[in-house]
Formats: sequence, structure tokens, C-alpha cells
Amino acid sequence: MITKALEDNMSYNEIYEQWLNADLTPDLHKELLAMDEKTKEDAFYTYLEFGTAGQRGLLGAGTNRMNIYTVRLTTEGLARLMDSKGDAKKRGVAIAYDSRHFSKEFAMETATILADHGIPSYVYDSLRPTPALSFTIRELNTLTGVMITASHNPAPYNGYKVYGEDGGQMPPEDAAALTEYIRQIDDIFSITLGDTEKYIAEGMIKIIGEDIDAKYLKNIETVTINHDLINKYGRDLNIVYTPLHGTGEMLGRRALATAGFEKIAVVEEQAIPDPDFSTVKSPNPESQAAFAMSEELGRKVGADMLVATDPDADRIGVEVRLPDGSYQPLTGNQIGAVLAKYILEAHKTAGTLPANAAMAKSIVSTELVSHIAESYNVEMFNVLTGFKFIGEKIHAWETTGEHTYMFGFEESFGYLIKPFVRDKDAIQAMLLICEVAAYYRSLGKTLYDGIQDIYAEYGFFVEKTLSVTLEGSTGKEQIAEIMGKFRANAPEKFDGLEILLTEDFKELTATSHSGKVEKLTTPPSDVLKYHLEDGSWIAVRPSGTEPKIKFYMAAVADTEAQAQSKIDHFEKEITTFIG
Repeated sequence: MITKALEDNMSYNEIYEQWLNADLTPDLHKELLAMDEKTKEDAFYTYLEFGTAGQRGLLGAGTNRMNIYTVRLTTEGLARLMDSKGDAKKRGVAIAYDSRHFSKEFAMETATILADHGIPSYVYDSLRPTPALSFTIRELNTLTGVMITASHNPAPYNGYKVYGEDGGQMPPEDAAALTEYIRQIDDIFSITLGDTEKYIAEGMIKIIGEDIDAKYLKNIETVTINHDLINKYGRDLNIVYTPLHGTGEMLGRRALATAGFEKIAVVEEQAIPDPDFSTVKSPNPESQAAFAMSEELGRKVGADMLVATDPDADRIGVEVRLPDGSYQPLTGNQIGAVLAKYILEAHKTAGTLPANAAMAKSIVSTELVSHIAESYNVEMFNVLTGFKFIGEKIHAWETTGEHTYMFGFEESFGYLIKPFVRDKDAIQAMLLICEVAAYYRSLGKTLYDGIQDIYAEYGFFVEKTLSVTLEGSTGKEQIAEIMGKFRANAPEKFDGLEILLTEDFKELTATSHSGKVEKLTTPPSDVLKYHLEDGSWIAVRPSGTEPKIKFYMAAVADTEAQAQSKIDHFEKEITTFIG
């Protein structure tokens, strides 16, 4: 019905009526009856699409919402895609879920539909982080993985992330094939389920747990580089940790303790899984507001640093104590810079830095890390936004032996140190950032001092992301119009600085100031990036997971004040340009 409705150009009201007349769960039926016109339109004007990391949307009734029917639709599409792989489908699917509303229900619905197709699944006995799911795919050699999560989104959201056999997020070609299989399903309500309990009893749905955790934690022990440093300076390092009501608590606390960090104070109120995330407005470690309780506990115990993981523990936020006792959040780029610098320096000192060492980052992440890599003769690779593209690099390097992976990151607080996982891993990142803090402690410094040292060596790099939310069908059109405006009539300068190179990742062109055009080699993506004459840059891209258009601004200067001034001008000019 969903796809047939789209093909027949049915109005959102007509699709709404179909849902109203269907045999829905009582809660969803009640929600339909209570909808006003605006909500109705937003719930039915389109269907959830695959973005950079699967599907994500508001919970509720409708084709543009996360509910058991849209989950069934996606899973039926996934099952048909796996059917097309022949006997390989018997390798099965690993499934994990976070602490959100309906996460467990969606996970079991997924497992049951797969079982209906003769596809076995391995489902966790309780909530687990995204990196554990990625690890499990590789450990059990499954063909696919599914993670039920909306990552760091607020409580009313949930999502469905699909993974490939390497443990990385599903690559674009498979995501396109999956979308096509979904489109072939005429009636969303025709997808029926077998007997879940029967499938469990028969072993078609296998429940997994502690044995896989133990293997993941064993691999986690390889993340730290200098154990003597941790033993000497890490034991007294005063750390506050919050899992923000999500999945990170069990594995995160154990990983820190095993590594030798002894003074760990957990924000216990936020260690309890809570689908409403009742102590925070949004469980997003990118936001300082999410650290309010951590800061309070930090002042009480005299914490040197505060760390937070998001609900599915793939992103990490960090705050450090300043001399005046207040806590300063680090940006995603700053965390990336101190981690990269430490990894390369520690391996160089130990004589374990490979000659073919390489790092990877997204095209909208700081170039500071590229400069750091260059100073150690390490090659930096820029990839599109979406950690699957970093995963693809790791896979290629393992296959060819051309490079040895050292580190990958995205400015949106996502990091991967060791490739036994193929997605962002906040447990790994938390462990290593604490080791970095111990390193600076050995020098009589803090993490904040470490950042300043890096700026003093490489120049001041200041970055800012401006997100503009444009919801609903009109929002989608507005975002397309803004991208069109930039393509047709882009500014010639930003803050008086010439644009030396314009990269259009949709058209796959790199156009210089003189008009020379070269071909880009990445997969196509709706992103524009403007490189300025002083090394600063600006990028524009619609979000793949939220109704937002994002403007990334990066300024380079001799002083922080100069760099910040450029950022302020960039933002003002962009705001004026988009109207």
C-alpha cells in the first residue's frame, strides 16, 4: 500500500484513510483519530527513507513515523534482499537495541520476519551499544546486522540502522537495493508474523549475551597504548562518567576499570536505562546541557574530566576542568585532534608507528588533524559523511595491505581507534581519551592545556556547525531550494576571502578559481565545499538523518580571536545569503 500509494500519487489524506481503516494496534488507532491536519500531513506525506545511517524518525502512526508497520516493511525489504544472496542468507543477522521506547519490540519484530524467510538471527538478551552490534557481526560472521536506535535524538524518536557483513553501516549500493525491495511491497499491512516463541525454541532466533560481551571487552584491552602511563598517572585521574540513560554503562564502566582507571564516579541517576531520558532535555553529548548533572557531581568529587556517551554509545562528549574550577566542553574536532596527536606520538615514541600508517576523516571534519598526520608522515584520507565510508577504507586497506589504519573520526563526536569494530565506538574513545588525559597529567597539564599546545604548534583552527531545521514536506523543498541557490549563485568570497576551489560532491566536480574542472572520486552526495585562500573552508549539506540543512565553517588563523572573528563573519554571511 505504501509504495503503491506513492506510485498512484495518492494524497496524504487518502493514505491516512487507509491506515484509519486498517486493523491497527489500539494505541496507533487512537493516535490517528487525535491528529490535527498539520500532524496528519507530516505523518503521511512521505515514507521514512534511508539516509547516512539507515532510518530515523518520530515514533507514532504514519508512513513517515517509526512504528511496528514501518519496521515490518523495512525488515521485509531486508529479508528479500538477503533472499537474493542465496545460501549466504543462512549466515543470519545480528540484532541489538538501545533503551528507547519500543526498541526491544522492534528488534523482536525484525527477528521474527527474518525467521519467516528462513533467515536466522542472533538477538541480544538486553540493550547493547551500537559498537557491540558491529563487533558481533564480525565475531559471528553474520551477513547483516540491525541496530534499533535513534542515536542521540530526543526521546520521541527511534531508528533502524542496517549493517553489512564487515560490521560497517550498509554501503550505498546495498541501501539502494534495499530501498527498491521496499518499494516493491504493495501493502504494508499484508506483512504477517510467525510465532516468535516457536522460532526461539527451534533456534531460528538465538538469544546472545555475556559471552559476546566478554570477547568485545577482551578486544577493548588492546585500545590503550601505554599501560605504564595509566598505572602511574591514570589511577589517580578523577573521572566522572554518564551514559545518559543509554547502553554505555555496563561495558563502559568495566572497560575503564579493567584498563586501570580507579577513580570513576558514575552519574548513577543517568546509569538507569530510561526511554524518556527524564534527567536531560536531549541525550546528546554534543550539548553542554546534557552535562549538567555530570558537572554537579564533578564539582563534588573534584573531577579532572567528564565523559558522556549517547544512548547507543557510538558518540562521546568530553568536558575538562579549567583552573578556575569550571568545566569546558571540547568540540568534536578538538577531541579528534588530541586523540590523533596522542596516537601518533605514543606509537612513534614506542617505535610501533607503521611506515604505511593512515588515518581517515569526513570531509566536514577539521583539517587540523590532516596537519597533525602530515607532521608524522602519515597519510590522511577524506571521505563522505557517514562512518560506513571510513569502514570501507579500513576494509580496502586490510584487503590490499596498502595502509595500516590508525584512527578515524567525524566531527560529530564519532571516533574509532581499533578496527575490530567498524562504526563509531564511544567505549574505545572514552578509554583512549582518559589515557590521553593521563599523558598530559604526566606533563603537569590538563587535556585543555593539550589542545592549546596543539594550536600553538599547528595554528588555531576554529570550527562551527550551523544547523537549520526545516520540517515536513515544505521543509524538504526549502532545503532543496537552498542547495540549488548555492549551486546556481554561490558567493564569490566569504569574509573577503577568495574561493580557490569549489567541490560539488553531487556533480563530482572540483572547480578552481580559474575555472579548471577536475573529477572527484567519491560516491555522489549532495554536499558543497568551498576552500578559501587562507586554508579556511565552508561546507553545506542536508542531513541524512534529520530534517536539517547543515553549514560547516572552519577558520584558520594565528590566534584564536582572529579565527573566531572569521567564523562570526562566515555565519553572518551565510545567514544573509539563505535569507
